[in-house]
Formats: sequence, structure tokens, C-alpha cells
Amino acid sequence: LKEALLHGGVLHDAKVEITWIESDRLKWPDAIQELRSFDGILVPGGFGRRGVEGMLHSIRFAREFKVPYFGICLGMQTMVIEFARNVCGLPQANSTEFDPATPDRVIYKLRELKGIDELGGTMRLGAYPCLLADNSFARGAYGTREISERHRHRYEFNREYEGVLKQHGLRLTGETPDGVYVEICELPDH
Repeated sequence: LKEALLHGGVLHDAKVEITWIESDRLKWPDAIQELRSFDGILVPGGFGRRGVEGMLHSIRFAREFKVPYFGICLGMQTMVIEFARNVCGLPQANSTEFDPATPDRVIYKLRELKGIDELGGTMRLGAYPCLLADNSFARGAYGTREISERHRHRYEFNREYEGVLKQHGLRLTGETPDGVYVEICELPDH
């Protein structure tokens, strides 16, 4: 990711300065002061619950202060959790990866992995097609309707919450051609 950001900067004749932040030390509202000087926030992929609450604080900051946010894999999943908690009024929203007993499982284990607890070789791996919504940031960035992106994850967006999330402004802007998986979400006004 670091090299991709740097190369993107070179392509656009922009100097990219990256500051790494250990998300497990971010607390609210202190995160506001710590993140105020950044032009954008990226939350990458990852596994496990370490630092997730800090990621949620950085996402909240980006949403409330209109700072560009890019969430990849776990970063997209945590964006959905933060939005569900702080915009949709679901304070216990979570991923079953972090809280298997959450009453609002906005992110949950891939359907085809239900009942499989082993970790080795049990992910959605490889390149998958994704259709981008018209008038979305993603469609504008890619300049095409269909893309193919690499995946490496075990959890997915729970479409049972699609209605309430969309009602509050979350945009589902990338989906598999069969409409099963949500690949890209965009915050309102971002």
C-alpha cells in the first residue's frame, strides 16, 4: 500500500507524505487533534480486533470532518461498523470477527464459510469482478463500469442491514455481478 500511494503521487506530480499511526492508541475525542493535520486517512486490511476501536475513531473523524477516507478490506468493514453505530443508531453494531454475539452483525463471516472455523485456506482469495455504480467516486476514479480487484478476506457486508445503512446515506457503489457481495461502500458527501 505504501508503494502504491507513493507511485500514485508520482503519477499526479504530488509528494506523498505517509504517517503511520498505531490505531490501538487512538481515543475519542483526542483523535480529533491527532488527525486534524492530515489530508486523507487510509485504513488498510488486517485481521483480529487489535486496534479496531482506534480505526473506528479515525473513520468517525474522517466522516465528521469531511476528510477523504479510503478503507481497504478491514478498512471498509470498519467504515460500515462506524457508520452503523454513529449514524444509524446501532451502538452495538460490529463484525462477528470481533464480537460473535453482537446483536447487529453488519459484517459477518462469508456465507460459504459458515461452520468452518479453520483459518488456513478459508478465505475469499484472488481477483474478482466488481461492477461500479454510476455517479460514484469509484466509477470516476477507475473510469470504467467493471473492474477486477484482489481479495483476501473471511468477512463480508451483511445485506440484511442494507436498507437502514442506505436510508442514512451510505452508498453501495461496488458489487459482484451476481449482486451477492458488496465490494465498495462510499460515505455520503465524500
